[in-house]
Amino acid sequence: MFKREMKINFKSFLIWTLILIILFLVVFLMYPSIMNSENIQMMNEMLKVFPEEMLKAFNMDISNIDTAFGWLKTEGFVFVLLITGIYSGILGSSILLKEENDKTIEYLNSLPVTRKNIVISKILSSVINIILMIFILGLFNFIGLSIIEEFDKKLFVLLSITPLFSSLVIFALCLLISTFTHKTRKTLGISLAIVFVSYFLQIISEMSETTEFLKYISIFTLADIRNVIKNITINPLMILLTITLFMLFTIITIIHYNKKELI
Repeated sequence: MFKREMKINFKSFLIWTLILIILFLVVFLMYPSIMNSENIQMMNEMLKVFPEEMLKAFNMDISNIDTAFGWLKTEGFVFVLLITGIYSGILGSSILLKEENDKTIEYLNSLPVTRKNIVISKILSSVINIILMIFILGLFNFIGLSIIEEFDKKLFVLLSITPLFSSLVIFALCLLISTFTHKTRKTLGISLAIVFVSYFLQIISEMSETTEFLKYISIFTLADIRNVIKNITINPLMILLTITLFMLFTIITIIHYNKKELI
């Protein structure tokens, strides 16, 4: 069952991973050539025009973007969080429902496996795919940065881990939501909404003290990139919250899927 899931999801995993790799490959190829002293000065002058709140939202107030690693710490990891979040949401919303949509659930039910085993196999394969995507991207970026410039390797490793926290929770939440319907299209829309709304709330929460409370309802707060950049450490609370939410959503998913009337 596990091998079947890994094989089925390999194509989408490969496509999404390649999208991220190509994005950062372009950055590594272009950044050294465009970041000369004249362009750096021009960029610094341009950034002075932007409101402080906007700079803070993208961590540009605590990190310069005159190097590839500086760009990674600001806009770069925002792209990583968003794309891995979208991938995880799509995976969570479809991995169970596709069996009903493709009418293969009858075949699975004929096998000597329980619904619990089906869900666990799908969750395990999905988690491995998410971890592999983040690891492969992190390894690619590490090699790319090592070739073109010097950078803080400890900070890079910690930053590369952070997308895992938000991605796992997004996956588990979308998987849970999918057990309440039979239509992939419906859960897909909800999953994308969760990702983009969470991302929007996270950006807004960084802009001022009056909107800071919004971070408590954004899944991307778990990534905690700003804290990692400032303190070069991962907040243990974020790890605990990620594990707790992931396990909670997973347990509820298994319980509810066992009771679900399949079509």
